[in-house]
Amino acid sequence: MATSEHSDAAEQRFDVADAAPVLLDTHGVVSGWSDGSELLLGYAAAEVTGRKVAELLLPQDAALIPALSERCRADGGWSGILTARHRDGHPVALRVRLVEAQPGPGSERWIALVAALAGTPGWEMSRSVLEQMATRSPLGIAIVDTDLRYVWSNDALAQFGGGPAQDRIGRRLADIQPGLDSQRLEAKMRQVLETGAPIAGYEQVGRVQSAPHRQCCHAMSFTRLNDDNGNPLGVYYTAMDITDRYLARQRLALLDRAGEHIGRSLDVVQTAQELADVAVPGLADFVAVDLLESVLEGAEPTAGPPSDSEMVTLRRAGHRSVRDGLPETRVHIGEAVRYRPESPPVRVLTSGLSWYAEHVDPQDEDWTVADPGRPAASLIELGLHSMMIVPIRSRGITMGVTSFFRRDRPDPFDAEDLALAEEFVSRAAICVDNARRYTRERDAALVLQRSLLPSHLPEQNAVDVTACYRPADELTGLGGDWFDVIPLSGARVALVVGDVPGHGIDGAAAMGRLRTAVQTLADLDLPPEEVLAHLDDLVSRGAREDDARSAIQAVGSSCLYVVYDPVSGRCAMASSAHPPPALVTPDGTVSFPDLPVGPALGTGGLPFEAAEFCLAEGTVLALHTDGLLAVDPREPGRDPELDAGRERLRGVLELRAPSLDGLCVAVVDALVPARPNDDVALLMARTHRLGAGQVASWDLESDPAVVAEARRKVTRQLAAWGLDELAYTTELVVSELVTNAIRYAAGPIRLRLIVERALICEVSDAGASAPHLRHPRTTDEGGRGLFLVSQFSQRWGARYTLDGKVIWAEQSLTEQTDEPAAGTDGPTPQTTR
Repeated sequence: MATSEHSDAAEQRFDVADAAPVLLDTHGVVSGWSDGSELLLGYAAAEVTGRKVAELLLPQDAALIPALSERCRADGGWSGILTARHRDGHPVALRVRLVEAQPGPGSERWIALVAALAGTPGWEMSRSVLEQMATRSPLGIAIVDTDLRYVWSNDALAQFGGGPAQDRIGRRLADIQPGLDSQRLEAKMRQVLETGAPIAGYEQVGRVQSAPHRQCCHAMSFTRLNDDNGNPLGVYYTAMDITDRYLARQRLALLDRAGEHIGRSLDVVQTAQELADVAVPGLADFVAVDLLESVLEGAEPTAGPPSDSEMVTLRRAGHRSVRDGLPETRVHIGEAVRYRPESPPVRVLTSGLSWYAEHVDPQDEDWTVADPGRPAASLIELGLHSMMIVPIRSRGITMGVTSFFRRDRPDPFDAEDLALAEEFVSRAAICVDNARRYTRERDAALVLQRSLLPSHLPEQNAVDVTACYRPADELTGLGGDWFDVIPLSGARVALVVGDVPGHGIDGAAAMGRLRTAVQTLADLDLPPEEVLAHLDDLVSRGAREDDARSAIQAVGSSCLYVVYDPVSGRCAMASSAHPPPALVTPDGTVSFPDLPVGPALGTGGLPFEAAEFCLAEGTVLALHTDGLLAVDPREPGRDPELDAGRERLRGVLELRAPSLDGLCVAVVDALVPARPNDDVALLMARTHRLGAGQVASWDLESDPAVVAEARRKVTRQLAAWGLDELAYTTELVVSELVTNAIRYAAGPIRLRLIVERALICEVSDAGASAPHLRHPRTTDEGGRGLFLVSQFSQRWGARYTLDGKVIWAEQSLTEQTDEPAAGTDGPTPQTTR
């Protein structure tokens, strides 16, 4: 196989002393075989003589023999490399030189001088061959002496600037290429001269004389040249233009950086700023990102094609410059920027197509509408000489534009720069659109949650309350934990905390459903365990019948429902998979009541049980979700961690705080990290007791004659309280309620008056039937009692106890009504059981 050859055999320095001769006849048959040939290939003369030489070669080289014969006849000889097969079968690479031994028509004889190629330095090159390799090489090649002055260079080096080879002789690199970093390159040459170690693949970035407005990159290699004694003569170096490869690598690096740094948050403005930060200085010297105002608000873009005279207003969402102070703009982040209707940004915004100009027209003015008193500056005056504008589009919607400018870099934008800008702006557009839609969902969820959570805690006298809420999702501020304070009849109050699994808008919606349900059940004045039982049924039924994610997400929620009575100081509570509250007595002792924990809502199973405690006045109840303890009591096997969480809570609660608000904040700050893994809600209430002078009660016999006596007792008590103006309406309410109890119920009757924020009248009996309103006929003599009660009271109702029920009515102490409401002369409802 002729892997290397040269037709001019006379120019090859073939060492005959090392070669074994083989004599061939005109047909390529071996007619003479030497001892050297036998030593080289292992064949004896008798085994080879008379055989064609092609039989000794590998098949691929044997096929070349006819063509080589023709060349030998035409050129008088040939030299090259062939591969023969040794007698034992292994291949032997040979350097072969064919020369004519006995010229004459029909009587050619050829001598083949054969030498083993293995172990030799290779085919020696003549000076002419070496000169062709250096001068005709497409690589720039040069030799400098030990003073780094040029002594030789090839023609290809001239393509990098600096003139022809003869103009370089005796000059330094800095003299012929002032645009390059000559000091760094000469430092590399000195390093090679001093150490003798070559340097390969060094990349030099700069501008050469042949392309002064274009940044170029060259791959350079440096090798020391030595004389016969090993002393350095100079440095031989090569240079290859790899600008296209370098720019492609830079573009890929910029895209990688864009993918890494753009879209790290779900904030529209931050995403826009990340887009500007990535593009400077890798692609441009100044970048501005302008978005439609509707996009910043999370809404769908609403901008349409402007009229010929209509200014288009965008809002600056991000910008970056290579120069401090952003001299290219006077618009700040968040400010409005108005563009002229014929300007390129508006054309790009309305068409959705990119635009670029390699060179700015000196007559082009600033496209923005200048403030009054500030003349419009031309783009040339701003120092901008090349520009691109790319639309920010996602899902076929244009949300704004990104403008790229070059100021300090002399090379203008080209089509490849535009394609690169479109690539990473399109990536950023997806992130901007995601952030926009996230902003819309977050705002909607925040509105939803704010409408569902209590905006302020209701006024009541039973407890002083304060609350603290810290969501795990600090980006949205949304969570599934919730709390509520619900005033009940009889001056009582319900305290509620709950925890819905998950976060975001689904968690907020599920939380709202539960809170609304609890408020509705609280209005029925049910005991805590019955409230949770009805709530559990509601969640289970909703999960079966409703496909809404919020209904399904409510399954597995927890809830703690507490009712406190300031008259008796009794506190009843029930739990659905929720940790019990902490109780802090007035002397600072902290305890956790032994409360039966029922199943999570919607999971079914065991019934709910309530526990009742008597609390001293000034006791603080700390109702909280499990995030405060950093454990989930719904999961089995967590008792040690639950106890540890309670001990941490105990330690903080034992620290006295000047106020209930201060204690609540101190607890959350001490136990909840800045970025909690779970939502945290803490509701704290300090109990009060109504004084003996605020409550009056009487036991009544089940006899119609006691009605008049009950009215007299009430009148005297109101006079003692200074509420004589309520005597008429209160007597009417008491008469109706006591009469109904005597008429329709059995057992003892008790009348109680409570004065706090309202005047509360309660009549209890042993009956189980509930009163309700009905419409009596005109001829009916009775049936209007509860209607009158409802007219003279701001609210009324019934609640059930273990011994029967209580009918109650409240009258406002600030808005008195001395006469029945208008419109009661006609048919009125009748009280029935």
